[in-house]
Formats: sequence, C-alpha cells, structure tokens
Amino acid sequence: MDITIHQTFLPADDPEAALGFYRDTLGFELLDDVGYNGMRWLTMGAPGGSGTQLVLYPPTADPGITADEGRTIAEMMAKGTFASLILATKDLDGVFDAVQATGAEVMQEPADQPYGVRDCAFRDPAGNTVRIQELR
Repeated sequence: MDITIHQTFLPADDPEAALGFYRDTLGFELLDDVGYNGMRWLTMGAPGGSGTQLVLYPPTADPGITADEGRTIAEMMAKGTFASLILATKDLDGVFDAVQATGAEVMQEPADQPYGVRDCAFRDPAGNTVRIQELR
C-alpha cells in the first residue's frame, strides 16, 4: 500500500491569533482560508506547500457537539489538555530561540528526554501544546 498522512486537524478558537502564530512565528504558509457560517478553517503547510498539512479548525464546528461538550472542550483547551502537535527540526536551539523571541509562551526549554528525544514545547494561542523535536 502507498498511504501518506495528508492533513491533521488542530483546534483554534481565534483564527487571526492562530494565523499569526503558525505563519508569522513558526513560518508555515497559509494554503487555504475557508469561511462558513461565521467560522474559519485555516490550512497551513511547510514553505513550498509539500508534505502534511495542518488544518486549524473551529473546535465546536461539528454539529453533533452539544453545548455541554463545547464548554468541556473550551475548558480543556484553556488548560492545554485538549490537543497537541509535534513538529521536528534539525536546529532545535535555533528554532527555540527564534520562537521564544516572538513572545510565544514557553512550556519547556530544549531538554534531553529519558525516552530518547531532545525537544522543547510552546503553547499556541488556543492553548494547544506544540512540541518541537530535534531530528538526529
């Protein structure tokens, strides 16, 4: 079989703040910006548009989500326990310094983990954990 991961979804409750973080702070390109019913879906990708795409979506857009579930999602996002993303780079220290210099919220400075990776972590504007691992 020849199967790849095409898109992955991450909740974003403020599209403009998400766009600022993923485009201006992390350097991704905006590939698509779709509005529907007062909501926005932003599709982001690595410069050049190749590889897996990240879709930033309204967290309660699914019509099957109840009001109580929407409140739970909002609470979990505020605590940073609803969703996460792991990125990778060959220059972890350089990327960390560049992202930190933008004022992004640092969760963890670059560190060697006991499970064999070296990484750091930030919170995006929606509260999602964004971990960045060093490629070896």
